[in-house]
Amino acid sequence: MLEAIFLGLIQGLTEFLPISSSAHIRITGEFLPSAKDPGAAFTAISQIGTELAVLLYFRRDILSIAKAWFKRDGSPEARLGNLIIIGTLPIVVLGYFGESYITNNFRALWIVASMLIVFGLILGLADYVGKNEKVLAQLNVRDGIGYGFAQALALIPGVSRSGATIAFGRILGYKREAALRYSFLLALPAVFGSGFYQLQAAVSEDASSVYSLPEIFAATVTAFFVGYAVIAWLMKYIATKSFMPFVIYRVALGSVLLIALATGAISAQ
Repeated sequence: MLEAIFLGLIQGLTEFLPISSSAHIRITGEFLPSAKDPGAAFTAISQIGTELAVLLYFRRDILSIAKAWFKRDGSPEARLGNLIIIGTLPIVVLGYFGESYITNNFRALWIVASMLIVFGLILGLADYVGKNEKVLAQLNVRDGIGYGFAQALALIPGVSRSGATIAFGRILGYKREAALRYSFLLALPAVFGSGFYQLQAAVSEDASSVYSLPEIFAATVTAFFVGYAVIAWLMKYIATKSFMPFVIYRVALGSVLLIALATGAISAQ
């Protein structure tokens, strides 16, 4: 139970920062007493907690988008609702048909370390060259589809859902706050869908790979409270600061992990 709660803390701390929560869950599992990968199911279910935090924090935005979408009034909010649906399709299709391969192959620590570095550098470059010009009201279908494929890259631990979508938005010239806000909103359907899908599977099998359902529930609750605090801090931070500290952290963590794997300090198995 203590392990699960600690992993929930890690999930809440890292889900919204562009540093990959799935990578941190994967790495942290190696240093816990059980010394096991918590698994993709644990990650997906615990993310329900952090997405509930998104629902609470952005409740006014979400309600406004939902009302406009059902009214079909042609407003920017209604268009944003359509683009969130469109942007969710790539990760749903790739995640559903590639579930087995993703679970069994993409969680290798060599891949996690490499993705932390590569996409950290991509985020840094995108944030540096990106212009602070566009707001969410200017989001179009082309950008919405591109955002969707950027989000789908997060199926690989180490990429980071927020990191990939923020980098794509910055390349297109969206302001940091707009890119971050849309990253949060776009994640909602995909993360809830994945989380409840894995939860249903865990309930029907009455077990999870490493942790029991009560333990996963405790992790999810922890992730909710910690995640809400992180959202509130990050939205204020990014108003005046760049993503460079996260880039440096990603590259440093990935490099340390590669060295640990190469020297045998951590087993790649």
